[in-house]
Amino acid sequence: MKLGVAAAVVDGSLVRGDVEIENGRIAEVGLAGGRSGIATPGFVDLQVNGFRGIDLLHATGDEVERLGVELARTGVLWYQPTLITAPTELTRLALSTIGECAAAPRNDGAARTLGVHLEGPFLSPERPGAHPSEHLRRPDLDLLASYLVAGSAVSMVTLAPELPRAGELIDSLLGRGITVSLGHTDADAATAHAAFDQGAQTVTHLFNAMRPFGQRDPGLVGAALVRDDVVVQLIADGAHLAPETILATWRAARGRIALVSDVTAAGGMGDGSFRLGTVHITVEGGVARDDDGALAGATRPLAWGLRMLIELGVPIVEAVDAVTRTPARVVGRPDVGILRPGAAADLVVLDDDFAVASVFVRGRPIQG
Repeated sequence: MKLGVAAAVVDGSLVRGDVEIENGRIAEVGLAGGRSGIATPGFVDLQVNGFRGIDLLHATGDEVERLGVELARTGVLWYQPTLITAPTELTRLALSTIGECAAAPRNDGAARTLGVHLEGPFLSPERPGAHPSEHLRRPDLDLLASYLVAGSAVSMVTLAPELPRAGELIDSLLGRGITVSLGHTDADAATAHAAFDQGAQTVTHLFNAMRPFGQRDPGLVGAALVRDDVVVQLIADGAHLAPETILATWRAARGRIALVSDVTAAGGMGDGSFRLGTVHITVEGGVARDDDGALAGATRPLAWGLRMLIELGVPIVEAVDAVTRTPARVVGRPDVGILRPGAAADLVVLDDDFAVASVFVRGRPIQG
């Protein structure tokens, strides 16, 4: 089967011509006869709190399955279920539920999990964002261990490196092959550099919920932007960052930007009242805030951010890498977010306006 596309993003290059699929795999690229649109790898989203009315901290097994189906329709074929700071038992229960679903998936057309992203509770009380401050904790190896045996593979933990014993936590996570991301932090640049030198690899939603960049106090933002070994995650949803901020980051960190959606249960639901973990959020004009007015996750899927990058002038290949190969690299999964002959035909077709036109999972089109 040929897709009829004019080009495809193949291993970081734009290859003109059509794509052919055989037996669930990509057979050939660069074929004559394509008409319009661009084929890309399926998207990889490192920060999904929920979607379409489903909050992952409270989801049943059936709801986790349904969320995966809904995400796939937007082009996201791999994702990290993300759990914000919450009561310990609620987090453990969510880890167990997500783990059971990952071990025995029931729908071949659903997005697959990469492991859980624990965004908390080891965060700074100075920069909680929408996280409930009463549930924040200082780094605690025993508490961490209780999460890691709760029934789901943890692939990433966001933490504040300035907290007491954060270094021990980083060592423990790295020893288990878990990606360490810095975020929700008041760390200065020296503290951030020390954590990166220790092995932290990435930053959770750069600029948001961290010490602001200053000309003499650059903080985590400045440290991350000047290091070639750090991937910076950005939320490009029209609310979290100004266009100029996104472009400045791209120019400073080309090749190491991973877009994330940070989407919540409010995603795809319009304005109204929802929850993000135990936090009540209100969406007005597509922007989610908690009762104190803080930004509380996002409502737009990853495809929205991809289109925004392209419209800002980021080259198509680099924009696509920011939602495919780069986030996959962050969690050590070079086998996902790729499009090349021989690879599984898990891909997205963008129309001429760079919106998602169709999605294929193992060569089969899924219903939008």
